[in-house]
Amino acid sequence: MASKFVKQVEQIVTGSPLVIFSKTTCGYCARAKSLLDSMKVTFNAVELNQIENGAEVQNALKEITGQRTVPNIFIKGKSIGGCDDITRMHQQGKLEERLKEAGVI
Repeated sequence: MASKFVKQVEQIVTGSPLVIFSKTTCGYCARAKSLLDSMKVTFNAVELNQIENGAEVQNALKEITGQRTVPNIFIKGKSIGGCDDITRMHQQGKLEERLKEAGVI
């Protein structure tokens, strides 16, 4: 049975086309958000170090994606990975296409 935190994560990622689970103290998170900002993209940033139960949400992310590190980025409910992954997608020209499909560009 899925924990209430797994359900919470699922609700968050299905409720917004682009979600970044992040921490305000994380340089990789800042780089990923900066890349999206430079593309004029609207996204939902969930700052795990500023929400109640942030550690439990981070554990739920590990359950769902196998990745506990942040940023943990979701487009249309699917995990695409972290900062290196989104940067690579951008360099390959795939990110803009995915974001257009998600309706955020």
